[in-house]
Amino acid sequence: MTEKKGIIETGWNLDNSYARLPKSFFTRLNPTSVPSPKLIILNHPLATSLGLNVQALQSNEGIGLLAGNQIPEDALPLAQAYAGHQFGHFTLLGDGRAMLLGEQITPLGNRVDIHLKGSGKTPYSRGGDGRAALGPMLREYIISEAMHALGIPTTRSLAVVTTGESIIRETEKTGSIMTRVAASHLRVGTFQYVSKWGTVEELRALADYTLQRHFPDVDANMNPYLFLLQEVIKGQAILIAKWQLVGFIHGVMNTDNMTISGETIDYGPCAFMDAYDPSTVFSSIDIHGRYAYGNQPHIAAWNLARFAETLLPLLHVNQEQAVKLAEDAIADFTELYHCNWLAGMRAKLGIFNEELQDESLIEGLLSMMEKYRADYTNTFQALTFDKPEDTALFGTTQFAQWHEQWQERLGRQKESTDASYQLMRNYNPALIPRNHRVEEALEAAVKKGDYSVMDRLLDVLSSPYAHSPEQADYSTLPSPSTRPYRTFCGT
Repeated sequence: MTEKKGIIETGWNLDNSYARLPKSFFTRLNPTSVPSPKLIILNHPLATSLGLNVQALQSNEGIGLLAGNQIPEDALPLAQAYAGHQFGHFTLLGDGRAMLLGEQITPLGNRVDIHLKGSGKTPYSRGGDGRAALGPMLREYIISEAMHALGIPTTRSLAVVTTGESIIRETEKTGSIMTRVAASHLRVGTFQYVSKWGTVEELRALADYTLQRHFPDVDANMNPYLFLLQEVIKGQAILIAKWQLVGFIHGVMNTDNMTISGETIDYGPCAFMDAYDPSTVFSSIDIHGRYAYGNQPHIAAWNLARFAETLLPLLHVNQEQAVKLAEDAIADFTELYHCNWLAGMRAKLGIFNEELQDESLIEGLLSMMEKYRADYTNTFQALTFDKPEDTALFGTTQFAQWHEQWQERLGRQKESTDASYQLMRNYNPALIPRNHRVEEALEAAVKKGDYSVMDRLLDVLSSPYAHSPEQADYSTLPSPSTRPYRTFCGT
């Protein structure tokens, strides 16, 4: 039986605004208790920013809370209902193995969700056991923290605990629970669920709640629901551009994995691209490449169109007018994304101002990188430190001509060469969470109980723009392999 008690010294300051929405949006229930929770990793800086007592979280009571065995006095645990298009097919979903404890009000007055992942069965489990394995939870911890350090909006990981239980997947695995922190867990799929099975009044309640929580600056003279749609589109245009600029591949961009807040969520089969190739896909289940690197902007637009469809009853009383408003808003996504991506690529090449030829210069470099299988991150790193000889492009006539054009382009702006290279250092990370390094850390942790490899990896990933000597080893490429790298949905 889960014990409910106040742990005042831990620093929880929870509210439950989501629980005040219509009851059809969620199911109230407690996490399933576990026999022997053990703290594996705690995010000290994040805990402190949330107003939590790090020392108390490491106590038996604190660990019990992170495992769901104890619940803060003001928590109202619930599992959220949502739906989604999974690889293009619509289905009823929901938090099948996760629960929202409540919303922490931080010392700065921010409101963030505290979510336990792997905390037991819910009515949305669809036959699953409601549990999670240690490896995937540590993977999400590593990647989400790396994304945060890269400056990419993301959910974050507060802690990972083991449960003292084994769970069965393809083999016996160590059971684990992760505490996830998010601006909210509102998704495109949340709106799809209410649009499909709720009333217009419930849809309006969800939209009003979303506006109040994430977009409170709506003007009284605006159409608030059009404003909501436009703001979500802007946020996703920024987010997807940031993904593309660092070579991140989400792997499973279903509509239930697209947040309304514009944060990256759900790090299952995600990975970072080594050699530049727009067709790169790592997920073992994405056999047709629907969510390949080069497709991510198009899929984002498709998902946003599904979001717009849910808002049609709110956009205008006239159906045709509502559709027109939605179509016009969605049409803006491609240009918004492109502007964000182009601005980021200019910065990656040390370009401060705008010229019409810039896009041709950028595409020329990417085309060469694809042709010569050049590493995406390391190519920009070599250009950043004026070491073109370190790229796979060096020695070709095509690259020599491009490099000359690029230098001429830098010379046409008022900023100095030093300023350009500083701009590049600010936008080109020294390292990313290389797939082989992540696997190395997970293998040591899961199979040997050695967390030192992961700790070192997390340390170097925490400052990706430091360009420090100790980061050099983590930027090396994996040994050649005849087998392509594959990722799997975290279970």
